[in-house]
Amino acid sequence: MAFQNVISISGGKDSTAMLLLALERGTPSLLPVFADTGHEHPQTYEYITYLEQALGIEIRRVKADFTNDFERKRNFIANNWPDDLKERGMKALEKTTGIPFLDLAILKGRFPSTKAKFCTGELKSLPIQQQVELPLLRDGHRVISWQGVRKEESLARRNLPHSQLLDLGIIAYRPILEWTVEEVFALHRKHRIEPNPLYSQGMSRVGCMPCINARKGEMAEISNRFPEVIERMAEWEQIVSQGSKRGCATFWPARGASEVTLERHGIHSVVDWSRTSRGGRQFDLIASTEGPLCSSVYGLCE
Repeated sequence: MAFQNVISISGGKDSTAMLLLALERGTPSLLPVFADTGHEHPQTYEYITYLEQALGIEIRRVKADFTNDFERKRNFIANNWPDDLKERGMKALEKTTGIPFLDLAILKGRFPSTKAKFCTGELKSLPIQQQVELPLLRDGHRVISWQGVRKEESLARRNLPHSQLLDLGIIAYRPILEWTVEEVFALHRKHRIEPNPLYSQGMSRVGCMPCINARKGEMAEISNRFPEVIERMAEWEQIVSQGSKRGCATFWPARGASEVTLERHGIHSVVDWSRTSRGGRQFDLIASTEGPLCSSVYGLCE
């Protein structure tokens, strides 16, 4: 029975280091896969192409499709929502946008959050499993799913094993689990592969732009460097709100607010907060006009 090594590539530092490690080892039957959420920054899409050209490989693209889920949700709305909300809900779910992240938010009637992080599973893991790993299993292959996670990233990852047998017989393999971020970038340098340029522009993580885990400083960087991203998110908040039973969906949850509105709690208010000094009460005029000499949290200055 042949093994197939499926490597999930996000365009970030960890998955790139994992790919470089696999190539360095001469790993056979290597299948790099990029799950497109439709919410990545253009520089990340360009970086995936750069990796293909620099390494002489092909990275397969997959994307989640929520067409059938939209139909089921429409039937649910028709049978369960109050009459005064049905028209709005049905219109919002009339057809998919073709942007997986946005379609998922419309379907849920809300954006993912740090306490309801349904984005990774629905937009990354599941499409790779359904479109790549399951067909390989049906063809009689053993599938090893390479995962570029590291223990120092979060408490939840500190107890993960290096390998484990998952459902359906897929083997999860985490080869850089014990690595430090210094080791990750060292492997980039060893193979003369540039990291994703977003790391030199104030991003601590790349992939979704913005990520639900984005820090305050990152939001300030995004608003200053990529104002079009903020405008896109403001538009998406309007669209997702139409499909929400509550009539309002903000990209960041307004925890503790008794009455949530896009005007007071939407993405533009988050940007305003990101430009304040410590405590969030006063605008930091120096930071908002000049900015730091090096905004990279990893010292990868432009």
